[in-house]
Amino acid sequence: MRKILIFGGGGMVGQKLAQSLADNPLAAGDRVTLCDLHFPENGAPVAEQITGTVTNPAVLKRLAETRPDIVYYLAAIVSGEAERDFDLGWQVNMAAFQSFVDAFRAEVLASGGDYKPKVIFTSSIAVFGAPFPEKIDDTFFHAPQTSYGAQKAMSELLLTDHIRKGFFDGLSIRLPTICVRPGKPNKAASSFFSGIIREPLNGVDAILPVDPTTRHWHASPRSAAGFLRHAATLDQAVYENRPALNMPGVSCTVGEQIEALWDLCGADVASRIHHEPDPEIEAIVKNWPRDFAPERAIRLGFTAEKDFTEIIQVYLDDDFAG
Repeated sequence: MRKILIFGGGGMVGQKLAQSLADNPLAAGDRVTLCDLHFPENGAPVAEQITGTVTNPAVLKRLAETRPDIVYYLAAIVSGEAERDFDLGWQVNMAAFQSFVDAFRAEVLASGGDYKPKVIFTSSIAVFGAPFPEKIDDTFFHAPQTSYGAQKAMSELLLTDHIRKGFFDGLSIRLPTICVRPGKPNKAASSFFSGIIREPLNGVDAILPVDPTTRHWHASPRSAAGFLRHAATLDQAVYENRPALNMPGVSCTVGEQIEALWDLCGADVASRIHHEPDPEIEAIVKNWPRDFAPERAIRLGFTAEKDFTEIIQVYLDDDFAG
């Protein structure tokens, strides 16, 4: 029996992953444990839910001592919140990850070679900053222009060095903006990308805070869970000493998002979107990547949607209750 631990397992992506593992285990007998501050009612069925925070070293030590075989580290505060609260962003998104790595490395050393977890870290395309080429390829350098991006880039490098030294196997996957997110808006600067689809479908007006020509890189929650599942199946050798990957996705403008919503769901739905510029959000989003050529990930078997219409359809199929 393998043990799988998901930090941030109460969040949307963590729940999608846990439900996917319940519906279709990676291997027979896998036992899934979630750790987070909160869990939704009627959430994904798992073996255990542990209420705790990654900022508490005692929680990390206790969970490391259980020696999970696969560890997903999804815990973070979102981009907009990390930008507004500088100290909190570094405490949760970087210092806690350092504590996590230290706790699990200590357990690896204590095992005398009997324990080596596979650690899969959810990084972000925010590790890249402007100016960008037309498409970001697998060799483009890190130059984050937000605190969130800097925190993710430093965590990537920390994990990469621990993999290089042989303490862990693992991978950092740079998620596109996940869209359409179910539920209520969060504090992410990218929240509006989902809001302009989700709210109109639910009969609610939505605010578009950026210009409709704004281009961005997206994948669905279903794809995010698929990325995480697939990462756990790959042998370390296939990364060629570069264990951080840009995930596939869909590049489109906000205007093209709205056009896809119009075509799929009608003018009445799309007309509920109202353009009201927000300089703070515009300043953050303008430094985010717009398009990728993720050839390494595609070659290794990672897949995502082909267009934004498909992303909306995934939301309608998986999460829309209207």
